[in-house]
Amino acid sequence: MADSSKKMQIVFASAECAPFVKTGGLGDVAGSLPAALVRAGAEVIVMVPKYATIKDEYKSQMEHFSDFYVSLGWRNEYCGLEKLEHDGVTYMFIDNERYFARDYPYGFFDDGERFAFFSKAITESLQHLPAGFECDILHCNDWQTALAPVFLREFYQGLPLYDRVKTVFSIHNVAFQGQFSDTVMEDILGVAHIPAAASQLRCDACSINYMLGALRYADAITTVSPTYANEIQTPEFGEGLDGVLRERSYALQGILNGIDVAGFDPATDKRIAANYTVEDRSGKAVCKAKLQEELGLEVRDDRPLMVMVTRLTRQKGMDLVMYALDRILSGGVQVAVLGTGDRDYEDGLRYFQDKYPGTMAARIEFDPALSQRMYAAADMCLMPSKFEPCGLSQIIAMRYGTLPIVRETGGLKDTVIPYNEFTGEGTGFSFSNFNGDEMGDAVFRAARLFWDNRDAWNQLVTQAMSQDFSWTRSADKYLDLYFFMHPEIERPAAVTDEPATVAEKAAAEPEAEAKPAAKPAAKKATTRKTTTKKATTTKAATTKTAAAKTTAAKATTTRKRTTAAAKKATAAKKTTATKSTTAKAAPKAAAKSAAKVEETPAESKAEATVEAKPAAKTTTRKHATTTAKKTTTKAAAPKAEAKVEAKPAAAKEGPKAEVKAKPEPAKETPVSPAAPAAEKAPSKKTSVRKATATRKRR
Repeated sequence: MADSSKKMQIVFASAECAPFVKTGGLGDVAGSLPAALVRAGAEVIVMVPKYATIKDEYKSQMEHFSDFYVSLGWRNEYCGLEKLEHDGVTYMFIDNERYFARDYPYGFFDDGERFAFFSKAITESLQHLPAGFECDILHCNDWQTALAPVFLREFYQGLPLYDRVKTVFSIHNVAFQGQFSDTVMEDILGVAHIPAAASQLRCDACSINYMLGALRYADAITTVSPTYANEIQTPEFGEGLDGVLRERSYALQGILNGIDVAGFDPATDKRIAANYTVEDRSGKAVCKAKLQEELGLEVRDDRPLMVMVTRLTRQKGMDLVMYALDRILSGGVQVAVLGTGDRDYEDGLRYFQDKYPGTMAARIEFDPALSQRMYAAADMCLMPSKFEPCGLSQIIAMRYGTLPIVRETGGLKDTVIPYNEFTGEGTGFSFSNFNGDEMGDAVFRAARLFWDNRDAWNQLVTQAMSQDFSWTRSADKYLDLYFFMHPEIERPAAVTDEPATVAEKAAAEPEAEAKPAAKPAAKKATTRKTTTKKATTTKAATTKTAAAKTTAAKATTTRKRTTAAAKKATAAKKTTATKSTTAKAAPKAAAKSAAKVEETPAESKAEATVEAKPAAKTTTRKHATTTAKKTTTKAAAPKAEAKVEAKPAAAKEGPKAEVKAKPEPAKETPVSPAAPAAEKAPSKKTSVRKATATRKRR
């Protein structure tokens, strides 16, 4: 029985979290997702190390909540919990100056020890949380927290407080796994004497892998886009962990990241030269002119401006950029790049800036304010990544009306719809292979549209800016997972979206038929639209009315001949027949009969479904069948005949012979053209007379 009074209580652990400390996308996720979960009705505590680099304005707001000691191998290390409320979310900062009072979060010789302590402190902290907070979900992120599920299982299992805790591990980039010498297994982790743990952490003869431990111990695994979830199960993208990811594929799913739509809003952003909206984009032209002037580019609105805001590494596709940049710049496309990284790429960009003054600008620095001005000013944003778990630049670019040009990988493939010149759909441009010529071709496809068809270009910009990449949608997907792992907790009514996987299981299980309630409603709406379109191709109102009456008469005749079990529902059947007869048009009658299947008794469902077919498209038939299946479960009719498929002749439960024979005249006949409907009219009248005669005799 679900507990309606209890809220889902989540501990979200991350090595970085905006706005306190951030080096990449993980900081953005940890800074935005917990707040979205709180808005959806969950209770969340975020655990982050108390780094020395956190601004004093935040440190001054922290209050000392608790302190205790954490055993780490042969050590006992101090751990303080510093509490801070920020934007409705509770943050607990793990305080240990020996490990975290440093100038930068990562990159030290003892990172293996530092983040083993962080993982152990997280699990130990679960018994030192505020009163009334009992952790249901421990959500860990990347290798820095990967040992928490291991410690939870090996050292805390069996304790009442920990028995209810389910663990979720999120992979933000599988390339960073936390590999260290196996000497830490005893000296730091203290698990060398536990054969199961020792074997599952080991990745080779002399090394252990923190992420590998989480993949084997966590109850559920997520990553930051559906395509990336599939890619990391292959040797090409799995970075050596593809085998274990394939083994645990049943527990793995990809949930797309969102962005802070309030923070990234061209209508209100104070960091850009002029504000604009999707309806009035005049401010974007101002932003473009100002940026061209700032970067020393020619101030021209007839040349497309393409930007890159990125780390200068091979993973981000810089090999392709170096290969194709000569062609792009000489072809009339302005390029501006912001970022730091490998020295070879930095020098290469400076070379092109000198070779193409006024067309190329390179800023080898880290400047968040400039990045915003670039997103707002540009026409195109280039992201030719070799792999990309999710990517935020392309999402931010679309938010600002800048069309992304991406390689079809990971989250780039999931977020950017490639432009289709025939239908006009799309939100950007893409190419498939990690190839410089393909990338160059994609750039010039975009540039030619900018030059040759500005109306199509502007429509594409409108579509890109209209996309929904809010964290609300992503938070719903995470809540789907959390509530699936804790079915005894009732989900808040405000959150209605169900994931595809859970919905499918709900459809198959009778006790869960209420879960996907939102989806059949959507299907009914589609059916009505399809039926309305059908009306434009069918005959005049007279023919439609005759068809409706014939349908009603057939349904009545068939119901009369069914077994004694149908007598209980005679009143309901007559009501249905009367409603069908008074329908003005065949499409409406078909839609009604499809809807009425839910109210008719089990035995008449097959006939009602078959009779509705001539007046509706395949979509209507599919919906009627689906509705019949679901209603069969709901109605709890004690008859075996209830389980009848769309085709009565193929019913699994072996319905009676007469039920098989009767729908023969209307068997799977998609009466879409007008002519066949006219040809069948005489036989329909005959059916009406026969039905009347039968009733009189009885």
